[in-house]
Amino acid sequence: MAIKERLITIANAILPAGAQLQFRESAGVTVDPDEDQWRLLSGDTQRDLTPMTQQRMQKIAHYLWEQNLLANRLIELPVAYLLAEGVRLEVADVENQKLLNKFWKDPINDMDLKLPKKVRELAMFGEQCYPAFVNESSGFVRIGYLDPSLIQTVVTDPDNREQPIGIVTTKDKKGNARKYRVIINGPEEVFTENTQRIREGFTDGDAFYFRVNDLSSGTRGRSDLLAQSDWLDAYDQFMFGEIDRYKFLRSFIWDITLKGATPEQVEERAKKITAPSPGSVRVHNDSEEWDEVTPTLNATDTSQGARLIRNHVLGGATFPETWFGGGGDVNRATAEAMNEPTFKVYSMRQQVLKHMLQSMGRYVIYKKHAAERGGDLDWSDPANDVKANFPDLAVQDTSKYAMAFQQTVVAAALAVDKGMLSEKTAVATIATVAIRLGQEIDPEAELKAAKEELAKRRAEDVLTTPPLDTVSGAGRIGGDG
Repeated sequence: MAIKERLITIANAILPAGAQLQFRESAGVTVDPDEDQWRLLSGDTQRDLTPMTQQRMQKIAHYLWEQNLLANRLIELPVAYLLAEGVRLEVADVENQKLLNKFWKDPINDMDLKLPKKVRELAMFGEQCYPAFVNESSGFVRIGYLDPSLIQTVVTDPDNREQPIGIVTTKDKKGNARKYRVIINGPEEVFTENTQRIREGFTDGDAFYFRVNDLSSGTRGRSDLLAQSDWLDAYDQFMFGEIDRYKFLRSFIWDITLKGATPEQVEERAKKITAPSPGSVRVHNDSEEWDEVTPTLNATDTSQGARLIRNHVLGGATFPETWFGGGGDVNRATAEAMNEPTFKVYSMRQQVLKHMLQSMGRYVIYKKHAAERGGDLDWSDPANDVKANFPDLAVQDTSKYAMAFQQTVVAAALAVDKGMLSEKTAVATIATVAIRLGQEIDPEAELKAAKEELAKRRAEDVLTTPPLDTVSGAGRIGGDG
């Protein structure tokens, strides 16, 4: 029997007497009976976790950060390296700089206090959403916060899946969901007409949306702890198991043997006997023996097992072992070399944070400009070029670079004297080493300035050097007298 006839038979069996159910074919392409058994080999662009898995990932990440020491360090150490000395938004224009300072230190924004939380939660949850509240008259911007667990859907541009255009939240107790339009620092005309119509339906305000550990074809971010979560839990279970094992190793019982005693005598003695307390005296005759019995658990050194699991987690997070109390078989030079991959990963995350903060800074300037003058801004203008300045990720040992700089200067000067290098090339060579010391040099401009300063010093030397006495050769001061 065909599917249609079976459905009609079942429906008519449960309907009231006399009622008949009729089915009509729907318009459009019919679905094959075995359609559910097929899947596309190409064109399936689903790269996100399911909504339930996304929420569970966020809950697990928060639990691990709160309860697991190793997980807490995986989140907190990058935050400390990225933000410990503070961050500042800077722009060349004086008025724009005042505006950014006001935004940064506003009592609601309070970025010095709230930025570490934002960076921490970006790593924990993989995404952050900040609704923006704009004063219509002044254009001043304040930033809010939307918990990632309240994000139901991230809507992307149908013509460019990589670009998010809207956020839909979960429904509240009244059944209402909010729809935020994702902020871009530019006019709506950058989107196609179809995308602009979709964005018009997001009427609950504008919001920043940032994500990490995502894919171009995905819509949601992923936690830094997602891949490590099971191993982090296994490490915790291993450590708790070791604590229980050591408790058993320290336990013992007194085994007492009564020689030649009857069962009644043994039972009577058992009622009276007590374990001796430390420092007490125990007196018995040769018919009673006391033995201390401890458990034999085939105890072995499990430190290597703990190190194996721990390093598996740390390696997955690009953490050197020395950062979590493990010295290993390394010296200081080897340990410093092991740090470089970690700092490279932190540098990549720093670029994401720079983009986030610079986007906020540009939006602040953009809204101020729109409120006062209207129209778009020229982002190529240095007056609008917002830069986020982060502290150095690590304090570098500059002694070796200083020595290399000195040697390079001497070698370059010698090459110029021997006619083997031009002065411009020599300065460019010195500039490549100066970068390691945190100093960027424009060879052409620096050479010009150096020659001007040298000419100035020579002119000053000519004016201040006293003339020589033609007879004695000594300098004369104050004339012939």
